[in-house]
Amino acid sequence: MDDLDTGQRRGVSRSDQAYRYIVEGIQSGRLVPGTRLRETELAELTGLSRTPIREALSRLQLEGLLTMDAARGLIVTELDHSMASELYAMREVLEGTAARLAARHASDVEIDFLREINVRDAQLTTPEALAANNRLFHETLYRCAHNRYLVKTLNTLQESMMLLGPTTLAAPGRAETSRTEHGAIVEALARRDPDAAEAAARAHIIAAYRIRLDQLFDTHTQPEHANVPQPPMTDTDGLSVAN
Repeated sequence: MDDLDTGQRRGVSRSDQAYRYIVEGIQSGRLVPGTRLRETELAELTGLSRTPIREALSRLQLEGLLTMDAARGLIVTELDHSMASELYAMREVLEGTAARLAARHASDVEIDFLREINVRDAQLTTPEALAANNRLFHETLYRCAHNRYLVKTLNTLQESMMLLGPTTLAAPGRAETSRTEHGAIVEALARRDPDAAEAAARAHIIAAYRIRLDQLFDTHTQPEHANVPQPPMTDTDGLSVAN
């Protein structure tokens, strides 16, 4: 409720307040994929009327974060293996492009900031803190590309990534490996090497995709790995990818 009260003081519309409440619930894991959402319950939880709640739910449904299920009603969208593969395939391409453009256009100050974010990562211990720092690294990388349309597309993609569940950084050893992969991206940017920057970014995303597949298999407890989507296509000879 505090966030909603703050939003009211800042002049944020009630529909946007409801939207943010639900998105933050998905992002934090409070609203996991498959959770049923009811207007009346959300209205009680937020203190808002049903009209802004309904508007927020419609917006989220259009964005693909919510789905109308025939049996359960409106739920937080559940992603299957194929959909996860499609998300990571797009992320590999777009983040590779962002890194390539950043190698050309990022200022020295921006590259130094990326390096500082990565150094700070070693001081963090909880999955939540690591995930927040990871988001900051990637959002900064997007801005370093200096292409507003690419940034907008990547931000939209990141919203869908929330549906995949807990961060891959919680997997044993993944935080350290991810930090090394981030470092490779930063050093390629510092050398102003677009090819190396793109290859490092693509490799980073593929590695995270493989961890994500393991998480999805654990969640669904599938006995066999038949018909498993293959990692996104890459030009980096099997180097790995994202979080």
